[in-house]
Amino acid sequence: MTTETETRAGAEELADLRAAVRDLLADHSGEEAVRKIVDDPERRGHDPLVWAQLTEQLGLARLALPERFGGDGFGLPELRVVLEEQGAALLPSPFLASAVVAAQALLAVGDDEACALYLPGIGAGTTIATLALAEASGVPDPDTVETSATHGGAGWTLSGTKSFVPHLSVADLVLVAARSAEGVGLFAVERGAVGLSVRELETLDGTRPLGVLRLEDTPATPVGPVGGAAEALRRTVDLLGLALAAEQVGALRRCLDMSVAYAKQRTQFGRPIGSFQAIKHKLADMLARVELADAATEGAALAVAEDRPDAAAAAAAAYLTASAALEFVTAETIQIHGGIGFTWEHPAHLYFRRARASQNLLGGPTAAHDRLLDRMGI
Repeated sequence: MTTETETRAGAEELADLRAAVRDLLADHSGEEAVRKIVDDPERRGHDPLVWAQLTEQLGLARLALPERFGGDGFGLPELRVVLEEQGAALLPSPFLASAVVAAQALLAVGDDEACALYLPGIGAGTTIATLALAEASGVPDPDTVETSATHGGAGWTLSGTKSFVPHLSVADLVLVAARSAEGVGLFAVERGAVGLSVRELETLDGTRPLGVLRLEDTPATPVGPVGGAAEALRRTVDLLGLALAAEQVGALRRCLDMSVAYAKQRTQFGRPIGSFQAIKHKLADMLARVELADAATEGAALAVAEDRPDAAAAAAAAYLTASAALEFVTAETIQIHGGIGFTWEHPAHLYFRRARASQNLLGGPTAAHDRLLDRMGI
């Protein structure tokens, strides 16, 4: 995730980490808790108590931050475990927006002063941050940025509109991609800044709220060289896709487990439905897609951690693979559960919603395929 030397956890340490996260989420982010947050707009896709346990008790937000900025010095292979468990539980949390995307954007730009200022708070969970990159098209690509950055006597100001910003309504810090005469740069904007307004969008997936950010001559602080953030932002988008893939792998396994358990329990014509050839084929197809997505995501995480030349392409491929797999598996989960699977009372629809929302968060399948071709140099 960074070019600095990272600490690597062993298999036993990763297993302990997974167990700790899984136990915490089982206790505090079960289906009932998730539904309460999704159904209550005042919660804004966020439970502060769970957030405190994730960040203070387990220290997960600092896991992949360099030690010199208050982190634990681990990387994406370790963070992947956390994201998988959060995806399995459909955790409503700004973890992805803050501890992953915003933090990695700061590191990618390479502004040590800004990192020293913001990362310790992000790692401690006392600062919630998010990245505002996408605009009207919904594609998070620095080439499409039209929000303007202007330098005057009082410093830098931003004007424009950002769309589909994750967990915007709870963010203390917004990192905004804006275009100046020098090119696309990254700027820090604090909550409550002059000329800043936020509007929440009605979304398919209530576990990850999105917002629209409007800026009208809003004071901002440059992060890194002005006009020099385009490549760092592309790298951040790749990491976001890989983080989403890890979440999706966790959701995939949970859906497969639910389907297998139901196929063993539900009987028809005096026998479990799992004994019927049609159901066996569905479950086998689901398993194949789960394993493929898992392998692609694990391989991409290692490629990024080792800073290999194919890391960007591997991350884009993992996101595409996991996104397609989750859309397929969640639809099959609903089918296997039959009538109960189509009701709002069953959690299958929550996973189906997450599948569609995660697939669209980076601009949709066409944009994802274009991004893969670009990262492959085609």
